[in-house]
Amino acid sequence: MFASIRIYRLDSGDMDEAMHRVDMHLADRLADEPGFVAYQVCVTSDDTICSVTVFHDEEGALRSNDLAASFVLEHLSDMGITRTGSQIGEVMVSRAASEMLEPAHH
Repeated sequence: MFASIRIYRLDSGDMDEAMHRVDMHLADRLADEPGFVAYQVCVTSDDTICSVTVFHDEEGALRSNDLAASFVLEHLSDMGITRTGSQIGEVMVSRAASEMLEPAHH
């Protein structure tokens, strides 16, 4: 499995609205991609967002970066959001509780 980790800074706009847009327009799109395993988004401070997308293969993780970039341009450009970091790597250790399989909505 491979994970793509992306960090963003929200310079303006409402964080709750940004998360709602992610939930409504990106999460299911990623989930429909071949090889999808998991997707989580965390607000790590007042203006910072961290997303983790996991796919069975590296190609899927790379595709998720392209999908996320298109989504940001199309749905969040009015909020002054900036990608401040991005990494892709092989998942070497993994655990999850069963509730991780239930979609969280915002």
